[in-house]
Amino acid sequence: MLSKFTRLSAGAALAAACLASPLTGAQDVIKIGIPVGLSGANSVVAPSVVQSAELAVEEINAKGGILGRKVVLEVADDGSGAAGAQKAFDALLFQKKVDAIITMETSAARNAGLPIVSRAKKPFIYTSFYEGRSCNPYLYVNAWVPDQQVAPIVDYFIKKYNAKTFFLIGSDYAFGRGMLDFTRKYIQQKGGKVLGEEYLPMDGSDWTAIIGKLKAAKPDALITSTAGGAPNVTLTKQLRAAGVNIPYGNLAVDEGTAKSMGADADGIYIAASYFTNIDAPKNKEFLAAMQKKFGADLKTPNDLSVPEYEGVYAYKLAVEKAGTTDAAKVIPALADVTFDGPRGAIRMNKQRHAPLTMYLGQVQKDGSVKVLETFKDVDPGDQCPKLK
Repeated sequence: MLSKFTRLSAGAALAAACLASPLTGAQDVIKIGIPVGLSGANSVVAPSVVQSAELAVEEINAKGGILGRKVVLEVADDGSGAAGAQKAFDALLFQKKVDAIITMETSAARNAGLPIVSRAKKPFIYTSFYEGRSCNPYLYVNAWVPDQQVAPIVDYFIKKYNAKTFFLIGSDYAFGRGMLDFTRKYIQQKGGKVLGEEYLPMDGSDWTAIIGKLKAAKPDALITSTAGGAPNVTLTKQLRAAGVNIPYGNLAVDEGTAKSMGADADGIYIAASYFTNIDAPKNKEFLAAMQKKFGADLKTPNDLSVPEYEGVYAYKLAVEKAGTTDAAKVIPALADVTFDGPRGAIRMNKQRHAPLTMYLGQVQKDGSVKVLETFKDVDPGDQCPKLK
């Protein structure tokens, strides 16, 4: 049933705010659908994603909405997987009749939802970093791909630690395998060697056997790519308990999840397009607004939640450029608009993807991230050459 998978994102208060307008009919609001992993692997990070969307909608509505219409969020639990995503996308697109999907999801959920998006012919802004090369006429991506994220970590390990041998660990699904396939090839391209590559099912939590293989291989460095959220926590905790202390690069952990790990996250290297300590006016304004709105309930903004905030604004700009919510006109407009937000100016004009400034960071004992290197406007590479 629909009630199992969807709810108004900010409860009665947000709904009232969104609908407090002289315009009263259902046709007078613009609905944005957010299928997201409120349960399952992504449940650790999903609340921060919803909060970012709620702030964006509140700000937009406070300034007159989009084309004079109020914006309403519809949030549905996709269970972080394919089966839940099919139900969530179907409920949002065909029962709630949302005008667009804007969300962070696992790759499994995204892949399951895309055929439903195609059937509904609605815009889909994917706000999660992922393994790359997901191409669909209705899909745009404002987060990083491996072409932008892998090199900073691998290059740093080779340069700083003289790493020549690597061990790779991932979750056994599209993201985990896609990221590590790219990583393996990049390591080999740089003259390094991969001593082992091991996977655990996305909902798995016992990494003992894999950690045993890692320790036996004795690599110079470790790189992991698990499903965002819970698998990051369980793997890292077990690595620390096993005494693994080689350079450790995590391709999937966000700043919020790293903070939730406590001392276990200390020393992890991550590459991201967003950290909370980015010294930029727009980021400071965003963080202040988030703190004001959510107070003690604020979830740490991160590289999975901030693109959600920016994605809502990108959709607003595209609809205003098109002068309508008609997908046939909004879709091409999404490549032409630029939103200047917490991560800087973002435009999805490179084969439905965005050039991004990337940061190499290391998690500190207090959960903060120390930025080590900055890479300006990194191109996403060849992603969807057949799409215009």
